[in-house]
Amino acid sequence: MKLMIASDIHGSAYYCKQLLNAYHTEQPDRLLLLGDLLYHGPRNDLPREYAPKQVIEMLNGIAENLLCVRGNCEAEVDQMVLSFPVLADYAFLEVNGLHIFATHGHLFSPDSPPPLRSGDILLGGHTHVPKCDRYATFTYLNPGSVSIPKDDTPHSYMILDGRTAYWKALDGGVYRTELL
Repeated sequence: MKLMIASDIHGSAYYCKQLLNAYHTEQPDRLLLLGDLLYHGPRNDLPREYAPKQVIEMLNGIAENLLCVRGNCEAEVDQMVLSFPVLADYAFLEVNGLHIFATHGHLFSPDSPPPLRSGDILLGGHTHVPKCDRYATFTYLNPGSVSIPKDDTPHSYMILDGRTAYWKALDGGVYRTELL
């Protein structure tokens, strides 16, 4: 299974369009969104072309191919306008023999992990910084941010294909690869 993973769109129609262009190019089996889809939150500046209604329309257009977890900027009212579930705090996935605990990162993180077994993957966004950190019992992966990257990182997403993770800039260029 080829899984595309992205986080922190924050209502940017400009970067959501770029993400969906990459999605159509990559042709993954599913697109997993790790929250903070529509709103920028009080700590972030407005992203480029902030237009949550346009983001709603774009994401609803591929609803059947989306998996999503709730970010700290999601609210119950968002579920009223989105055609796919967005209010789960986490999802547990088995993909290509990997056990993945997918969450946004504001409730569960490397500093506050959920109960995990040795070899599990903790997958989260929230920090807007791409990561692959290996801990004693789990690996932490973060795809970075689609619209508001931090620490001089690119606007990015991640591809999980087989047991390999690829971090890609929205233009499709690979800038990191990890075997899991």
